Amino acid sequence: MTESLHTISDLVIHRLIREAEGPSRVELRDAPNVVTEATASLLERLCRHFAERPGKGYGHFEQDERNFPMPRLVRQHAIEQSMDFATLSREMTTLLQARVDEDKVEDGGFVLIARATVFGADCLWVAVLKETLGTVIDSALEIHDSPHLDMAGLQIAGRIDITAWQAGAERYISFLKGRGDVANWFKRFLGCTDVVMALKETKKLVETLSHFADTQQMESAERDEMLERAHVVLEEMNESGSALNMATMAAQIFPDAPQKLTETLQDEALDLATGFVPDKRALRPLIRFKANAEDWKLEFERSGLRSGSIHYDKDANTLVLSNIPESLKKLLLEE
Repeated sequence: MTESLHTISDLVIHRLIREAEGPSRVELRDAPNVVTEATASLLERLCRHFAERPGKGYGHFEQDERNFPMPRLVRQHAIEQSMDFATLSREMTTLLQARVDEDKVEDGGFVLIARATVFGADCLWVAVLKETLGTVIDSALEIHDSPHLDMAGLQIAGRIDITAWQAGAERYISFLKGRGDVANWFKRFLGCTDVVMALKETKKLVETLSHFADTQQMESAERDEMLERAHVVLEEMNESGSALNMATMAAQIFPDAPQKLTETLQDEALDLATGFVPDKRALRPLIRFKANAEDWKLEFERSGLRSGSIHYDKDANTLVLSNIPESLKKLLLEE
C-alpha cells in the first residue's frame, strides 16, 4: 500500500462474540491499535477485497437519527470533533451489537473500524472479519494449524466517504450485500438508505463498455460485435426485469476473457452499482451513432458501417451515405 493513496488516521479492532444462547457480547479495546506495517497491510487487503467483491449497495444516511444514529456519531467525530476515535469506535461496535441481536445474527467476529484517506477521500471503514484455519510449517518442518483472518470470505464491510458526504453527494455510503439477510441488518447499522438510479448507472455502464472495447485493440468489426452483444444482453435484462450481475454479463459480452471485463467494471474508482435493472433509454449508444453540427444532424446504426451503406473516410474527414431513400433524393433534386 502506498502512503499517497492510503493514509491511516486511526484503526482499531474490537471483538463481537456470539454466544450459543442469549445476547452477544463485545470485547472493546481501550485505545486504537498502533499503526504499523501490519496494520497498513490489513487495511490494504480490506480495501482490495472490498473493491473486488461484486454485489455492492450504495446510498446515503437516513434522516431519522433517533433510530439510525450513525450520521450523528460520524458528524460528532469527523465534523464537530466532539468525539474522539476511540469513543466513536466503541459506540459503533455497541450499535453493531444491537443490530446483530435484533436480527439474531448467528456469527460474530473481529470488528475493524478505521478512518483513512483512500484515493484522496476521507473515509470511515467498518468490517466484521472472521477467522479461518490454515496450515504452517515450522523450521523443523513440522505441520501446525494456524488461524488467520478470512479476507477471501469477506461478507460484512462498508465504507462511508466523509468527503463526498460533506460535498453534498447523492451517494457516499457503499456496503457489501453479502449473502442472505446480511445487507438488511448491516445497512440499518450504517444508517443507510439505498440509492440506485438505473438510468444514470446504465449510462455509466455503457460508457465503460465502450471505453473497454476501445482499449482491447480489436478490429473494428470485433469491437462492433462486442457492443452489439452488450446491447442485446442488456436489452433482454431490461425486458425480463433481471438485475445486473457483472460476472454473468461479462461472460456473455466478452466470453474470451470475461474476468478482464469484470475487473474493469468492478474498478473502485468507477463506483458502478450492481443489482439494478438496465434502463433501455441509455442503451442506444451501443449500436447507434448520433451527432450534429451547425447545418446538419445525423443518426445511424453501427451496422451501417459494416454493410457499406455508410463509409467514413478518416483522411478526408467525410461520411459518404449510400442508398438514400427516394423521398430524400427527391427533396435534394428539387433544391
